[in-house]
Amino acid sequence: MKDIRDVIIKPVISEKSYSLVEQNRYTFIVNPKSNKTEIKRAIEEIYNVKVLSVNTLKIPKKPRRLGTSMGYKPGYKKAIITLREGDSIQIFEGT
Repeated sequence: MKDIRDVIIKPVISEKSYSLVEQNRYTFIVNPKSNKTEIKRAIEEIYNVKVLSVNTLKIPKKPRRLGTSMGYKPGYKKAIITLREGDSIQIFEGT
């Protein structure tokens, strides 16, 4: 079992993630090797909320160009968490 601090990397702060907050859904960047059960357990322990579902998706690496050299922007794994009615995470609540 992994340490819960190694599973969640950071919350995603964007217009689309804020529009999901109205549906009680929150978005996080997570460790690419973590699974849904580990993500659920980590969110419940860190934020003291009840998670109903976890949806994950992997964002592929994207090519980037700087002058004449080519490189890649790294890929990552994103998790969209659905919470129980009445629960919320304070990071997203207008801080």
